Amino acid sequence: MYRLRSWEPGDAERLLSAFAEPELAWQSPEVLVTEREALAWIGRRRTAAEAGDEFGFAVTAGEGPVLGHVQVSVTSRAHGLGWVSYWIHSDARGRGAATAAALLVCEYAFAETDLFRLELGHRLNNPASCRVALGAGFRPEGIERRKLNYGGERFDTGTHARLRTDPAGALPAAVCGS
Repeated sequence: MYRLRSWEPGDAERLLSAFAEPELAWQSPEVLVTEREALAWIGRRRTAAEAGDEFGFAVTAGEGPVLGHVQVSVTSRAHGLGWVSYWIHSDARGRGAATAAALLVCEYAFAETDLFRLELGHRLNNPASCRVALGAGFRPEGIERRKLNYGGERFDTGTHARLRTDPAGALPAAVCGS
């Protein structure tokens, strides 16, 4: 059973191994390479949660090692909006961890942060992330053309949203492509 928990200093090595993966390093605005940087990142997760700005969690299977990260960032308190993001270690992909984490962070956001609408986006050439979004009940809303810029290359982004009033059930994955 998957669960969310706070990041702990003892997770620094696992965090560094995630950022050593080319895909995550390529997309991340900050690439962690030292234990000091990993510990600072973990500390920032706590500070942001205490400020009520973003709530980031380590994803685990029971008491096992960290499988990934999921977070909800408050984008507008006035409108009850949040942004969901996630990543999963390459050695843990394909087992449902990302979908479970997205479902759990939605439950948390709706129950604990008073958010009404959660949004997320993914590169169109990342159908796995699209399937995660749909599996967590995020409805497709459109395409933002050339929104993301990674390594000087622009990518179209599929946008999805889930409302507090939406059912949590999975949606058909046909819109995700291959």
